[in-house]
Amino acid sequence: MNWHTVTDVAAVVCLVAGTFMSLAAAVGLVRFPDLLSRMHAGTKPQVFGLLLLLTALALASGEPRMVPLLVLAWIFQLLTVPVSAHMVGRAAYRSKHLHEENLVTDELRDVVARAGEDRPD
Repeated sequence: MNWHTVTDVAAVVCLVAGTFMSLAAAVGLVRFPDLLSRMHAGTKPQVFGLLLLLTALALASGEPRMVPLLVLAWIFQLLTVPVSAHMVGRAAYRSKHLHEENLVTDELRDVVARAGEDRPD
């Protein structure tokens, strides 16, 4: 077995695993009951699935010049996906578009209540 065969097998494994992670994110977006759990399903496995897919692309291409570009693409996803999910979660919390019975602890309730008291009418 030579080096190219090993990288091709590793690329296929990463490609299949990344595809299943992205598929799990898509299924979670469709099947989960409320916004917060859908938001979790859309961010966590999607970012890891993208890392696996980009790793597969780097292994399959064999071009060292591709690696910095792929790392940059993954870093942008790693920075933007959790931030956007956080903003959607806060907006959903403030607009009461969530199932409060699913929350174990509500650490944001006191902060939102204090922010509402500090507002001038």
